Parts: sequence; C-alpha cells; structure tokens
Amino acid sequence: MPLDLTRSSPQLTSFPDGGLAVIIGASGAIGSEVARQAEASGRFSSVLRFARSTSGESFLDLTDEASIAKAAAHIAATGQPLRLVFNATGMLHDGDIQPEKSWRTLDPAAMARSFAINAIGPALLMKHLLPLLAGDGKSVFATLSARVGSIGDNHLGGWYSYRAAKAALNQLVHSAAIELARKRPDAACVVLHPGTVTSRLSDPFAKAGLNVRPPEEAAAKLLAVVDALNGQHTGSFHDAEGKEIVW
Repeated sequence: MPLDLTRSSPQLTSFPDGGLAVIIGASGAIGSEVARQAEASGRFSSVLRFARSTSGESFLDLTDEASIAKAAAHIAATGQPLRLVFNATGMLHDGDIQPEKSWRTLDPAAMARSFAINAIGPALLMKHLLPLLAGDGKSVFATLSARVGSIGDNHLGGWYSYRAAKAALNQLVHSAAIELARKRPDAACVVLHPGTVTSRLSDPFAKAGLNVRPPEEAAAKLLAVVDALNGQHTGSFHDAEGKEIVW
C-alpha cells in the first residue's frame, strides 16, 4: 500500500500523545539524529537511546541477547506505552571485513559476523520488544535495511554477505509483522532503506554523482515515512521517499 507523505508532520502527529520512543544504535550518524528529532517533536514523553558504545542502562549489544533482554526489562519498567522502536544499526564493513566483489572472497567468519549484526540481532530485538508495543493506538517497529537486500532489485551482484543478511532481515521482519498483526492491528513492523547517508558505514563507498544525504536530512525523511505508516503497511519495505521496494 503506497504511503502518503503529504500529511506527514515533524511533530509525528499520527502517534498518540505521550508514550515512549526507543532508538537502537543511537550513537551512530542516523540513530543519533532520529533520536534528536523524535525528542524535538514533543510527541513522546520519553526517548530512550541504546547503543553498544555506551554503558549502564543504555548499553545494548546486538550480538549479546542478554543485553537486549536487559534493555527490554528497563523499557518495560518505565510503565509507559511503547510507541516507537527505531533500529538504526547495521554493518557493511568492520576492520578487515569488506563487501565481497566475487564469490572467490567469501569467508565464513565474515559472513557469520554480517548475519549476526544485520539479521540475527534485529530478530532478537523483535523477540524482546514487539511484545512491549502499546496494545492500542498506533505503534511502529522500524529497522533499517538496504535496497541491496532486495532480490528483485539485484542487477549487479557482489556484496554477498551484506545482501544476503539484509534479505534475511527483510524476511524476518515480514514474518514477524504477520504474527504481530494478530494481536496489534494498529501496529506497523517495517523495514526502511535510508539511501546513502554520510556516515562511517558509507564513506568508503561514496561515489561521484551519488546522492549522499547528511544524517539530519535522512532522519527527517525516515521519520516522515514512520509518521505516514499505519497498521495496513505492516510487513512492508520502503525507501526514504516512501516508495515501496520490491522484495
């Protein structure tokens, strides 16, 4: 179902007033801006930020389910209705790990690392956080995916691990959305493609002529998409302009 962004508001007015927003990966380029803009909207009573680079109650490591469970317990203990979960994590490269140009460079350890962060970690977020979404009124679980995870849109090949992990993430979210709809018809569980954003993740791969957005613009566009969502859009895959992406 197409999105109508003409009614989207920086104040995220499609959400009920009050409630809780949770941003995962809030220390990154996109996550920090999503958190800042969600807070500036005034729509939520609290915006909780979680990241691997922090400590204490705000610490969350996608590769450590215990830390995800601990974060979920902290969220539940607030007693506030959970309206928005935005997962802004992802890994394209990490130290010696780089996107593969050919099957000849496939490495099982690198593939496992990509799946752990890009697919398994977000799946565990859904396991622990989807049950906490508000039982009535609009709520959204949104996680960043990537257009390169689309099988139907893959015309170049390469980037095997990242493509496959994001494709797995898309399937995981689509399946979870079906289950979620049985109990929370007003909730939307979606994957979003942010486009190329100025960040540590994309810097080595930015090309001349490529439309690279600053994080504040990307966050604003993504939140406009989130504001336009409703329960009928659950299980969908959209870019930052609100256009659906083929699976």
